[in-house]
Amino acid sequence: MPRPSSKRFRSVVIAGAGTGLGREAALQFASAGYVVFGTAKSAAEVHDLKAASGGRVSLAACDITNTAGMRAWADGVSDALDGAGLDVLVNLPDHIDNGPLEAVPLDTIRRELEVNVLGAVSVINAFLPSLRIAHGRIIQVSSWIARLAVPFSGPSAASMAALRALSAAYRAEVRPSGVDVVTVTTDLIRPVADTDRTSKTVPAIADLTPTQRDLYGKRMTAAATRLEELAIGGGDLVEVAARVVEIAQEGLSAGQESVGARAAEIAAATQTKNDADLEAFRLSLVGLS
Repeated sequence: MPRPSSKRFRSVVIAGAGTGLGREAALQFASAGYVVFGTAKSAAEVHDLKAASGGRVSLAACDITNTAGMRAWADGVSDALDGAGLDVLVNLPDHIDNGPLEAVPLDTIRRELEVNVLGAVSVINAFLPSLRIAHGRIIQVSSWIARLAVPFSGPSAASMAALRALSAAYRAEVRPSGVDVVTVTTDLIRPVADTDRTSKTVPAIADLTPTQRDLYGKRMTAAATRLEELAIGGGDLVEVAARVVEIAQEGLSAGQESVGARAAEIAAATQTKNDADLEAFRLSLVGLS
């Protein structure tokens, strides 16, 4: 059942709306009648989505790790809402290249955590006052890797697992003030074009030392090939975005939502398998059993 609202319009902020799932969700929210705000990485993404939405989506090229800039943008959105409050905040993690943890530069891992974890905290805290006004909902989106870390995806898995933990803490802390928090775990998103399937494994292997290539090269290639297969057979971008829009409008949630068969399978596995079986499942999932 849709969440009740006495306002003359519904509103959503999407952190990470310039491309991919965020972009599609922004278009679908706009089609559903929402006033849509969001962040993008570049002015080109801002102009692209403005044109694609017929001007119904308002994006800002904004670095979410810049706390002062984020709060200034959030204040501008709140002013545009004219005291009505924010109905929905959707946060999508960014994806940074992975590889063997031994070989990934610490600055790369630090940036991943800064963008996905500290950036998410910055966004949520900036919009909580507006969310309280509307008794709104925070939707934190990530992939099943947040539940089950696989080889050569350590930095992304760590940042997404941290987001799950933070979302659980936020849920308990803000629900008494009328704000709901939902963690949405999805399948890997199916590439929308052949050009999106280009593997990053070759350049990643090229960055390794000869010793590291001997240690990791073949296994990296095997895991990347399997993950690409899982993505090709994974969640449809349009369908996953539609489910996010549905979740935004549903009644009070249990706080956890799996979208897609693989995400549901992995959620069940992490709850039912013992450690040895889960480790075997983890390796077989990426073709390394």
